[in-house]
Amino acid sequence: MITVIKSSPDTPEGKRGFRLARDMASDMVLLQNGVYFAQRERFEGFCGKVYILEEDMRLRGLNDKEILKDAIKIDYDGLVDLMVEEEKVIGMF
Repeated sequence: MITVIKSSPDTPEGKRGFRLARDMASDMVLLQNGVYFAQRERFEGFCGKVYILEEDMRLRGLNDKEILKDAIKIDYDGLVDLMVEEEKVIGMF
């Protein structure tokens, strides 16, 4: 399962999406302002894979040193591939 999060960490929607992904041990795709979740200090207790849209990360000024070292950077084509391959996709929070 994949949870897609587009809202920033300081919004109720973003927090709800993150909790859902964490509690269901879902993989997470971060795009738009959701890329701020990829900052290292935010992922306590999360065990799934984290995918981050590289273009959105770049547009918001985040660099590789600021994000999780295990985050998998993808482009829009990669996002479409993930969504097609996965059985369940939950979002957009």
